[in-house]
Amino acid sequence: MKRRIEIGLLYSRSGSYSLISEACRSGALAAIAQLNADPDLDLSFVPVERDPGGNVDLYGPLCEEILRDTSARHVIGCVTSSSRKEVIPTLERHGGTLWYAVPYEGFEASDHVVYTHACPNQHLLPLLDWVLPSHGRRAYLTGSNYIWGWELNRLARERIMQAGGDIAGERYLPIGSRDVGRMIDEIRLAKPNFILNSLIGPSSYEFLAAYRQLGQDDSRFQPWNCPVLSCNLTECELPAIGAAAEGLVAAGPYFRGVTGWPGGAGFGSSHEAAAFTAVRELARLLAGRPGAEDLGLSQLLSDDRMPGGIIDPKTHHTVLPAIIARVESGMFRVIHQRNGVAGDPYLTRTPQTCGVAHLRVVS
Repeated sequence: MKRRIEIGLLYSRSGSYSLISEACRSGALAAIAQLNADPDLDLSFVPVERDPGGNVDLYGPLCEEILRDTSARHVIGCVTSSSRKEVIPTLERHGGTLWYAVPYEGFEASDHVVYTHACPNQHLLPLLDWVLPSHGRRAYLTGSNYIWGWELNRLARERIMQAGGDIAGERYLPIGSRDVGRMIDEIRLAKPNFILNSLIGPSSYEFLAAYRQLGQDDSRFQPWNCPVLSCNLTECELPAIGAAAEGLVAAGPYFRGVTGWPGGAGFGSSHEAAAFTAVRELARLLAGRPGAEDLGLSQLLSDDRMPGGIIDPKTHHTVLPAIIARVESGMFRVIHQRNGVAGDPYLTRTPQTCGVAHLRVVS
C-alpha cells in the first residue's frame, strides 16, 4: 500500500504571469502523475491546489490554508518574487517548505525554500559576460516595478560599470502596464548597444512588439545590432509574443530539446522542467522514509541518504546548466552552454563578483 502524501500547488491560473504559472503547474502535475504510476515507489502524491488569481495579497492566506487545513507540508508554487516573499512568514510559522521553480534575483537562502531554477550567477552574469564583448558596454535597463526588476538591474548596473560600460537609461513599469512608449522613445534617443528586459507578462509582450517596430523603422535597433536580453522569457510565452520574439536572447538552465538538465529532457520550457524536478526531488527525499514528509527542510536534507541529490544543503539551490539561446524562426537556438554551475545566491564564489561589498538579504 502506497503512502498518500498531500502536497500543495500554489499557482495563479489568471493574471499577468499566468502563462508561466501554467507551465510550472503542468510540470508539477506531470511529475505527480508519473510518480503515482510507479509501482516501485512507496508513496503517492495528492495535489492540494489553490489559485491566487495573480493577486499577491492572496498568496500568504492561501498558503496558510494549505498548511493549516491539510496534512501538506510541502508547497510547489509562486512565480513572482513578491509572492514568494509573501509566503515565507507563513512557511516559518507552520514548518512548511516552498519549492520555487522560477528564476529569481538571488540574495536569499531561506530555511523554508528550495530553489530549483536559476539565480543570477546561473543566468544574468553569463548573459552579460556574453553580450559585453560581442555587442558593446552601453546598456538600457527595463523592468517591472518590483523585486525582480530592481535587483536584476542593480546587479547588471554593477557588472556593466565594472566592465567600464555605462547605463544609457533605466525605466520601470507597474506589473501589467502596457505603457511602453516612453521607454521606446528613450531607447531611440540613447542608442544603447543592448537592452536588458526584466519586464514580465503583458508589459514585456508590448515592449517587444514596440521594439520590433522601432527596428523596422531604424536598422540600428535590429536584434543583430542592438539585441534585447532576458533572464525570464521561455518557450511558454513565445506564442503570446509572436514575431516580435525573433532575435531575442535569453539565459536559462534549459531550453526545449537541450540536454544537461538534471531532470532529463523533453520539457516545453525551463519553468515546466524546474517544477517537474521539484516534485521528483521531493519524492526522492521522502521515498522509503515513512514520516519524513513532516520533517523540516534542513533535517530532511541532512538525513538524506538516497543517491542522486541535487540540492545544496547550505543554500538550498541546485546545480544547473547556464545556457544562452537566441530565438530564430520561432524557436530558441543555443549559442552558448556551460554545464554544472552551482547556485551561488550571494555571489561569494563567482569570479569578478558583482556587489560583494553590498551583500544583504532583500526583504
